[in-house]
Amino acid sequence: VDELAVISKLVIYVFSFFSFAYAREYIKSRKIARSEYYLLGLLSVLGMSIMASAYTFLTMYLGLELLSLALYAMVAMYRDSNLAVEAAMKYFVLGSLASGILLYGISILYGLTGSIQLDSVAQVLQTRNDLVPVLALIFVLGGIVFKFGAVPFHMWVPGVYQGAATPTTLFIASAPKVAAFAITVRLLVQAMPSLAVDWMQILIVISVLSMFLGNALAIVQTNIKRMFAYSSIAHIGYTLLGVIAGPNSTSGYSAAMFYITTYVLVVAGAFGIIAIMSRDGVEYDKLDDFRGLNARNPWLAFMMLLILFSMAGVPPAVGFIAKLGLLQALVQAKMVWLATLALV
Repeated sequence: VDELAVISKLVIYVFSFFSFAYAREYIKSRKIARSEYYLLGLLSVLGMSIMASAYTFLTMYLGLELLSLALYAMVAMYRDSNLAVEAAMKYFVLGSLASGILLYGISILYGLTGSIQLDSVAQVLQTRNDLVPVLALIFVLGGIVFKFGAVPFHMWVPGVYQGAATPTTLFIASAPKVAAFAITVRLLVQAMPSLAVDWMQILIVISVLSMFLGNALAIVQTNIKRMFAYSSIAHIGYTLLGVIAGPNSTSGYSAAMFYITTYVLVVAGAFGIIAIMSRDGVEYDKLDDFRGLNARNPWLAFMMLLILFSMAGVPPAVGFIAKLGLLQALVQAKMVWLATLALV
């Protein structure tokens, strides 16, 4: 029970509560099985709590699987939508593949160190200077990057965000991102500090690709849920900047934690507005559906404006403060070129 676990759990519980509150009207009007929906949601909250506090590879993996299996089922519960069923199948197949990749990396680490405790693994890895730990690191990172939905394991994100019922998308887009961040810090910073140079280089590539591809592909979308999906890929790219700056900066990890929390807050608000508008059994998920929103509902239009400004990082919105923290951490870590790339 450390500060990372406590803060992560608080954020997870607050946003899970929000997504359940928004789901009530929506699932009632679409006749989605209610008690099962909340039960699966609570199971995934339990999984995320285990992930945030896990200190061995095994408990971490159990938490991850408990979260993932419940999410696959939550996406598939919207049976009236062919898109949702297709999205759930894609998510399930790709998720199983990513779990396998992560387990393979963990098994190599266990073979090298003979332990699944994070601190014991860190101690043994400090005495190794061959390439085998790097191979394990690549597989572990593959599994983590999938859960985040960053490039190159981003293929499931747009389909799942668009296909799932809006409250489910709200849930997937918010709390699990914080849990994924928590296990990223645990695995990279606590279990593999001796490989910091290697994982920083890999994360720089993932981060830059995620920022550029996510933003470029978001521009051409006509469906707002898909647009937010591609933007989430870009935001994960930004979050990873804090992790990259972490080893050489005093504020890197805290800047990343603040960024992921503010992003989750903003994206929950955005999907909340879509859920509120979609109450009468009609989906408001096209960009055209938001035309004239100010005339119909000025309050919702103003909230959406604030949320989008925050996503873009326009001052004085909270997204600007979060991005500023990340860029300061990068400059402190003497990575000005990366901060410039992020700005571009």
